[in-house]
Amino acid sequence: MAKEKRRIVIDDLYRIASIEDPRISPDGQWVAYVQVTVDRMDNGYKRHIWLAATDGGQPIQITRGGKDSQPRWSPDGTRLAFTSGRGDKPQIYVLPVTAPGGEPRFLTSMRNGATNPAWSPDGSSIAFLAAMNAQERKDEASGKEKPEPKAKFESKQHTELDDHEEILRWDPRPVWRIPYRAGTSLLDDRFAQVYVIATAEGLSSDEKKPRRLTDTDAHYDAPQWTPDGKSILTARASEPDSDEPWRSSSLYRLRVKDGKETVITGESHQDATPLPSPDGEWIAYLRTPKENMYSRVTRLAILPSGGGKPTDLTLAWDRTVVDFKWAPDSQRLIIAGASEGWVEIYTVEVSTGEVEKLIPGKMYAEGLDVGRDGAVAFAASTAANPAELFWQPRSADEPIQLTEANTEYLSEIIVQPTHEIHVKAHDGVTIQGWYILPVGYEKGKKYPLVLEIHGGPHVMWSPAARTMWHEWQASAARGYVVYFSNPRGGDGYGEPFQRAIHRAWGEADFPDLMAGVDAVIAKGFVDEKRMAVTGGSYGGFMTAWVVGHTNRFVAAFTQRGVYNLTSFYGTSDIPTLISDEFDVDPWDDPELLWKYSPLAYAHQIKTPIIIKAGENDFRVPIEQSEQLFALIRRSGGTVKFLRYARDGHELSRSGEPLHRVSRLTEMLAWFDKYTKPKKAR
Repeated sequence: MAKEKRRIVIDDLYRIASIEDPRISPDGQWVAYVQVTVDRMDNGYKRHIWLAATDGGQPIQITRGGKDSQPRWSPDGTRLAFTSGRGDKPQIYVLPVTAPGGEPRFLTSMRNGATNPAWSPDGSSIAFLAAMNAQERKDEASGKEKPEPKAKFESKQHTELDDHEEILRWDPRPVWRIPYRAGTSLLDDRFAQVYVIATAEGLSSDEKKPRRLTDTDAHYDAPQWTPDGKSILTARASEPDSDEPWRSSSLYRLRVKDGKETVITGESHQDATPLPSPDGEWIAYLRTPKENMYSRVTRLAILPSGGGKPTDLTLAWDRTVVDFKWAPDSQRLIIAGASEGWVEIYTVEVSTGEVEKLIPGKMYAEGLDVGRDGAVAFAASTAANPAELFWQPRSADEPIQLTEANTEYLSEIIVQPTHEIHVKAHDGVTIQGWYILPVGYEKGKKYPLVLEIHGGPHVMWSPAARTMWHEWQASAARGYVVYFSNPRGGDGYGEPFQRAIHRAWGEADFPDLMAGVDAVIAKGFVDEKRMAVTGGSYGGFMTAWVVGHTNRFVAAFTQRGVYNLTSFYGTSDIPTLISDEFDVDPWDDPELLWKYSPLAYAHQIKTPIIIKAGENDFRVPIEQSEQLFALIRRSGGTVKFLRYARDGHELSRSGEPLHRVSRLTEMLAWFDKYTKPKKAR
C-alpha cells in the first residue's frame, strides 16, 4: 500500500538538492556535475562532484571536500580538474578518474586562491584565475617569495600574521571608485589575473611554478584556450579605472608564450564569455548594447577569429541567451534561451541565425554542455521537480534523466500543479501568469491569495524557477492560492516588452499586476478580502508601490527593496541602473526620481507590512529599508522591520539556511495573521 503523501513544510528546504555545472567526458560516457545540498548542522551548503554514466546507472560521488566545484575534464578523459575550498582559500586540484578511489592532488597554492581551471588542448597545462594586487604581482615577477613554514605551528603563525597585516592595511579603508563593495564584502585592490601551470607530476620546483600572463588592475573572465593551444581568450574591462568598470568589458586574446594582449572587440557593447569554435574559425560570445544596457536583451554574437565585424546571431529572435556551447561541426551553437516563462535548449545556425527548439519539454535549464558527438547534458528544473541532470543523445527525441537527487523527497510530499493564465491588460497587451491552487482545494470554496512579484526589474519568472519552487509550494501547502506573472518589464518577451517600464517603474507594470489578480479572482476561488503581496529587490519596490497605491491587500511582506531612487543611486554597487532606466542622474531631475520612488507614497501605506533586509546587502543597501520603516512608522502605519545580520541581497536564494527558513516562517505567519480569521484556522 502506497504511503500517503504529506504537505510541504518550511523545513523541507533542508531536503532539496540542486545540480550545477554539468561537463561531458571526452568519450561521452560520463557527465561530471556538482550536487549542492543544504547542511543544517553547519548552517551552510555542501558541494560535491559526482559522475553520472550516460548509459544509466547509479551516479557516483567522487569528491567529499564539501566545497568542490567547477569540474573540468582533461582532453584525454583520464583526469578531472576542479576547484575546492577545502583549505583556507580555494585552490585547483587534479583527480585521476581512471583509478577508482584515487586521491586528488593540489595543483595550485596561490596566496589568494585560484579558480576557473581550463585545460590546454594537449592536456599539458591548465589556465586559471588568481587574484593579486599590484605589489603582489611585482614581488612575484621579481622572484620575491615568503619562506615556506617548517612546521604546522609556524604555518598557523604566518596565516595569523598575514590576516593581521591585512586588517591594518585597510584601516582606514580608502575608497577611490564605485563600486567599492559588492555581494556581502568590501572590495580590495586585488584583481583576477590569468595564469598557466603545468599539470605533469614529478616536476622540479621551478617547472611547477605558475606563469602569469596578465598584469592589469582589472578582473579577467574565465580563460578559454583556442584549439591550436597558442592563445587564450578572455574578457575584461577596457576602462579599468572607470566606475562600474564591467560596463566597458571587451574581449581580449592572450598569447600563451609571452602574455601579449590584443583587444578583439570595440567599446559599443558589454562583451563577455568568449568561446572559440572547434575548428578555430569563429569566436562566439555574449554582448549587450551599453546604452540603457539594463533593459536590453543579451545577444549571442560571433566574429571571425582572425578579426572582423561581429554578427548578432539572435538579434531577430529577440530573446536573452543564458548559456551556449558550440556544436562539434562548428556550424551551429547550442543555447539555453529565456522565452515566455521557460529557459529551454535551442540550436542557432551560424550561417543564417535561424533558431530552432532542440529539446522538447517545459523546463528551466541552468547548465549546459555539448559532447564531441553532439549529445547534450544539462541541469534543469521543472514545475514538478526543483533540479535534476538530463542527457540528450544526438539521435534521441527525448532527454533522459540521469539523476534522482530529489526523487525520494518528492515521493513523500504533495506537489501542486501550476496553471497557466493569459491576461489582457488595460491596453490589450497580453500578460502571462500562473497560479497554484492550495493543497486540499475544494471547488466552490474561496481561499486567501498571495501575489508574488519578481525582481530585476527585468527578470523572467517561470513555473520551473528553482529558487522559488519551495516557497510557492509551501505557500500552497499552507492554504494559499499563489499567483505570479511576468508583467511589462520582464525578460523573455522581446526587448520592446522589456523596455516598456523605461522611465515608468511602478506606473507601467502596476496595472498588469492588478489585471492578473482580477483575472484570478474572476475564476471564483479567491477571497478578495484576504489577499497578501510580496516580492524582493524590484519586487520589493513593487510591493511597496502596490500598497502605497491601493488598500485591497490586507498584508504585505517587502524584501530587500528599492524605495528611494536617489539614495539608492548613492549607496548601491550599480548606481547607473537608475541612469539607464530613467535617462537622468539625480541632480538632473530629482522630482522625477522622487515621483517614481515608493518612499514618496509610504505615508499612504496602511496595509500591515513587514520589511525584510540583509545588513550586508550592497546591491540594495539596508538604508532603503530603514527609510521605508521610518516613514510608515511615523505616519501611523502597521510595520515590522526584520534585519538579518551577515546576509546580503541573495538571502532568500543562497543565504544562510537558518535565515532562509526564518524569512519564510515570518512571511507566512504574517500572512496567516491577517488573511485567516481565527475561526478559519
